Amino acid sequence: MARMLARHGVPELTRAKPSRTYFAELARAICFQQLAGRAAQTIHGRFVELMDGDATPDAVLALSVDAMRGAGLSGAKTASIRDLAEKVRAGLVELDRMNRLPDDEVVRELTLVRGIGEWTAHMFLMFQLGRLDVWPIGDLGVRAGFARMHGREVPPTPKLLEPEGERFRPYRSLVACWCWQEVDVVTPA
Repeated sequence: MARMLARHGVPELTRAKPSRTYFAELARAICFQQLAGRAAQTIHGRFVELMDGDATPDAVLALSVDAMRGAGLSGAKTASIRDLAEKVRAGLVELDRMNRLPDDEVVRELTLVRGIGEWTAHMFLMFQLGRLDVWPIGDLGVRAGFARMHGREVPPTPKLLEPEGERFRPYRSLVACWCWQEVDVVTPA
């Protein structure tokens, strides 16, 4: 850990002042899934514009499916964002209490939503709630970075990586960030 701290510094997991609500962040995460950054940004911008810049459950549910699709959202993403809005409005997903829940409960609640899996829930824990002990073993970047950090040619499988994280408790989120940074490092020719 000392070597990674010296090489990459302390990862920043939380923002001083979030610019969006938890609902808006999750809707954004759904918009960005499996899309290149610029395309996702454009689609997300059009989507938010439909609601005059204020993505709320009520604003989403007031939109027609056609309007959402017209902004560039796929049918699956439209259904996912609407499901998030419905579950928040029905109280099945209580975003206002997320910061008080244990990690496993946040994951359980968020993954009730169509299109939000464990990876998205882990990213929410790390970057919205600032949780320090999240170990996203399903992330290829984490696995590849871990392999590189340890001089391995082949990234470990999630099953093999899970126990490796135990020695980094309660700071596995920091190690995950260093893994991502490690694969972003440009190696000299």
